[in-house]
Amino acid sequence: MQQGMPDLLGFSLEELTGAVVALGQPGYRAKQIFHWLQARGARSFDEMTELPRALRECLREHYQLAPCEMADKRVSPDGTVKFLFRLGDGETVESVWMRYSYGNTICVSCQAGCRMGCAFCASGLHGLRRNLSAGEILAQCHAVRREMGQPLSHIVLMGMGEPLDNYENVLRFLRLASCPEGLCIGQRRFSLSTCGLVPQIERLRGENLGLTLSVSLHAPNDVIRSRLMPVNRRWPIAELLAVCKRYAEGSSRRVSFEYALFRDVNDSAACARELVQRLRGMLCHVNLIPGNPVPERGFCRSTPETVRRFAFLLGKGGVHATVRRSLGCGIDAACGQLRNSRLGGEHIEFG
Repeated sequence: MQQGMPDLLGFSLEELTGAVVALGQPGYRAKQIFHWLQARGARSFDEMTELPRALRECLREHYQLAPCEMADKRVSPDGTVKFLFRLGDGETVESVWMRYSYGNTICVSCQAGCRMGCAFCASGLHGLRRNLSAGEILAQCHAVRREMGQPLSHIVLMGMGEPLDNYENVLRFLRLASCPEGLCIGQRRFSLSTCGLVPQIERLRGENLGLTLSVSLHAPNDVIRSRLMPVNRRWPIAELLAVCKRYAEGSSRRVSFEYALFRDVNDSAACARELVQRLRGMLCHVNLIPGNPVPERGFCRSTPETVRRFAFLLGKGGVHATVRRSLGCGIDAACGQLRNSRLGGEHIEFG
């Protein structure tokens, strides 16, 4: 985006009204502009044909709309579609379209890159380049909806980046995307994934948003998790689970724990039994994920038999668990893979 030019796509209706009035225009124009931006996903001021030409020119002089240009698109046989978008400054981010029986879900990115350094993830191979604005996150939704020609029913913040490391912009995005005058997606249809930033989870608990909190756990103990996820060295499992329990109790919504299974790393029967001891009695659900292979990271996917055994042991121990349907194999669907294939990545072995 152009430096110094505010992105109008990230404005709330109240902020937009103030901006319009400051330009000497009647306040009702703000609702028209908001509708064009948030409900219709206008890509330029010229599309806003209800507005006088003079107002459109004035908007163009003072504001911009977050650019989101499709740089690549890959379609899996299962119908999953992976998009690579180029932003205004040349940075690239990924979004994924997934079709389920209950509706269409988009997985969006909130950062260009990531600084969390999870050992199995391709998003952080080149570090964190920058945070995305609320408008740039919204622009992904509009671009995918426009390309697919179908409405969105669910949004997950599980793409590139750590959402709670970009807290203010992500919160603004959530409020805009759930606005009745915009995409109008109920907050219960949002899932926000975090690697475990405990203070931010505590802060999110006070927002009373109604969304599903998805926590990337991926290990039953600190030894394994610290090897997989450096964030665990700052906020170990006991501290993380304590704040998750408070979140679940305060919201009356179960926390979803993401657990990607990798062969000979975290998929043993002993790991399953230890996880049961950690989670038994908590309002939660474990989402078991046959980990997408990431060549740069040197991880192998657990066998189907191992995944089924892990799920069985959790259920036997009283912890509700399901196995996520694998989508997008063959199209670099794991977070950051498509972007990394464009940037060029080094091979990093796990050890």
